[in-house]
Amino acid sequence: MCQENRLKIAIAFVTISLTLLLGACSVSTHDQGNGEDKKVDIKTPFAEIHVGSDSGAQDAGIALYPGARPKQEDNDKHRANIQIGGDNFGVKVIAASYLTDDPPQKVIDFYRKDLKKFGNVLECPKGLQENHDKDNSELRCDDKGSEEPGKLDLAVGVPERQHIVAVKPNGKGTEFDTVFVQVKGGKGNQTM
Repeated sequence: MCQENRLKIAIAFVTISLTLLLGACSVSTHDQGNGEDKKVDIKTPFAEIHVGSDSGAQDAGIALYPGARPKQEDNDKHRANIQIGGDNFGVKVIAASYLTDDPPQKVIDFYRKDLKKFGNVLECPKGLQENHDKDNSELRCDDKGSEEPGKLDLAVGVPERQHIVAVKPNGKGTEFDTVFVQVKGGKGNQTM
């Protein structure tokens, strides 16, 4: 076979392969019917991506504090549901912010009890320490950060699967965030 024919066959093979791969991708958006909450789903042969503002504490397995209301400013819902994954990798993050007129200590007491269903609850006034140590499978409090008066992070899990509630004073009430993080393929995780 001559050089020119091999080149033509290679070009045809690459063209067909690219056409099949690009044809296998899809992007879809979904309006939740209220004109505000939208979801975007992207599917490729290698991974899927889901982004939305359609989740809350309950979707992370965390109870919602009684009487709490979602934090909302203009068009910012202060909540997100992000999932990116393929056969051998993935990450899922569900986060939401809330407000209540109750004092921070009451919210902390509620979540101390609620988070116990996942294991030992850490109380971190300076936040959580980033864990880049592959051999260490524990969450740890940051002891080097600065302490914000009245702020406390409650956390349970392992670096690959975390439930976190961050509580801080807000005027006469409390603002708190609920967060769930899961990394596919690590210790302590389940399928996404």
